[in-house]
Amino acid sequence: MAEQGGGGGGSQCQAVDLSKHPSGIVPTLQNIVSTVNLDCKLDLKAIALQARNAEYNPKRFAALIMRIRDPKTKALIFASGKMVCTGAKSVQQSKLAARKYARIVQKVGFSAKFKDFKIQNIVGSCDVKFPIRLEALAYSHGAFSSYEPELFPGLIYRMRQPKIVLLIFVSGKIVITGAKVREEIYTAFENIYPVLTEFRRNSQQ
Repeated sequence: MAEQGGGGGGSQCQAVDLSKHPSGIVPTLQNIVSTVNLDCKLDLKAIALQARNAEYNPKRFAALIMRIRDPKTKALIFASGKMVCTGAKSVQQSKLAARKYARIVQKVGFSAKFKDFKIQNIVGSCDVKFPIRLEALAYSHGAFSSYEPELFPGLIYRMRQPKIVLLIFVSGKIVITGAKVREEIYTAFENIYPVLTEFRRNSQQ
């Protein structure tokens, strides 16, 4: 069945395309991080005074933080004109949000442009619905895995192709990060799924 939960995957009730998702599980996109160059120097204090939902505390952080509700996102805007947009659930949402932030900066009186929009990271998650023997997985896949439960409860699996990092938890919950396009999330999960089934923990163990 399609992956439930995780806040708006969008396709919860539709049948899964098994040609694309042989495991029958579709990871939900949780967070898209994108960057844009507004291509002008910005007075962050002036923007904070005039724009709604903007906060600027230069003692704490060098960027102005701005939020919008639709799409629900957060932007970090730097005096150099560089901007980072986080929180969107799809690439289209991320681009739309970044354009809205650029427009807000324009309305305040800066000649902001919209240049070099780039997806920097896509984070997805899913649940395989069975527990996983992380110690055995780490031992068998030592070249790719680091597992130190006293520091972090999940196993960190660094896949080489595609170049993706997966956080694998005993419960069967998986977080997939480091993708530049959505398909890399799907490919990485389909690559790891047979490994996860191999290290599935039986109920009597």
